Amino acid sequence: MDSRLWEKAAFWCAFGSAAATLFSIAISQILLALALATLLISGQRLRFPPILWPLGLFVAGTLISLALSPDPSAGRPQIRKFFVYLILLVVTSTFRCLEQARWLVLAWTAIASAAALVGFAQFVLRWRRAAALGADFYQSYVADRITGFMSHWMTFSGMEMVVLLLAAPYLFWGARDRRLRAALAVACAAIGLAIFLGWTRGIWIATAVSALYLLWCWRRWSTVLAPVALVLVMVAGPAGTRERMQSFLQPRGTLDSNQHRIVTWRTGVEMIKAHPWFGLGPEMVKAQFQQYVPADIPKPLPTGWYGHLHDIYLHYAAERGIPTMLMLVWLLLKCLWDWVRALRSLPASHESRWLLHGCIAALAAIMITGVFEHNLGDSEVLLLVLSFISLGYLAREKSLDAA
Repeated sequence: MDSRLWEKAAFWCAFGSAAATLFSIAISQILLALALATLLISGQRLRFPPILWPLGLFVAGTLISLALSPDPSAGRPQIRKFFVYLILLVVTSTFRCLEQARWLVLAWTAIASAAALVGFAQFVLRWRRAAALGADFYQSYVADRITGFMSHWMTFSGMEMVVLLLAAPYLFWGARDRRLRAALAVACAAIGLAIFLGWTRGIWIATAVSALYLLWCWRRWSTVLAPVALVLVMVAGPAGTRERMQSFLQPRGTLDSNQHRIVTWRTGVEMIKAHPWFGLGPEMVKAQFQQYVPADIPKPLPTGWYGHLHDIYLHYAAERGIPTMLMLVWLLLKCLWDWVRALRSLPASHESRWLLHGCIAALAAIMITGVFEHNLGDSEVLLLVLSFISLGYLAREKSLDAA
């Protein structure tokens, strides 16, 4: 087969892998393997974003932690998860122009919009079921929220958030066609409503912060609409939504996750104190959790999931050590720094601006959400994040060419 056909096959497999993570991680990983194989066969020059040092040290720290773990075999799932990082290689090597990035963002937007519609149907069904049973909707819905195409509401909400923050800047700065702008506006509204109905508070905070950044960069006056919208929701919004917002400060007993998150965070601190350099070992946080619960916390523990620490920074520090966690932070901050510097060098009309703004907003939101949830532990979210990191460096490359 002609090498150009292999190159096209590699591109479409990479494109499909990045897009499919929004609805099937299995299909996404199959396409990722095909993308890698066809990329190698094509003979294309392999390219990687300029984050090899922090990523390499993060991997090395993980392997050392695994070697020192009391049960190395239990940590193998985290080693297998490094396969997902190959999306950085295949996207960076096969995506060569901003037009390709634009089509991927549009594909993500279309899929996320479809997932939002599924979420709306799920919300209505849950509402009707609670009404038919005479059950308290807040109590029944908090434990069984909308999931779209995903298996968990946290994954669904996180992915909708990322797509919204990539699609909105294309609407603000990139789209020129009037019909496309209208379609994007509708899609962003649908995705935003799905995030709102997801009742995931960490996602609400992160989305709001990054959306304010985008609005400030687009039209500074538009940021005044944010507090107006918040007041309207608190005054005129559905009772359940108002109660969910109030639960930040006034949780409904153990029903909201406030208490159990405090337990996981405090337990994580004890783990880090005991094993600051190399952690407990991959997958050991769940296995050894009960051993590190502070003695002053009463039993039984509040209702919640104790398989991770609900904070990527605490979790990676407890699991793999503080130095390895800092390598992850270095990687994320380096991406933001590189993209901000690229933006500063660009003229106002350059086509890379929308993508750089979107990647900055999306990655900042992921980092903020990471304070409340182990979001990068989800392979779906991780693959999506790594994919847009590759796109961000493509935009940076084009900005350097223009400088």
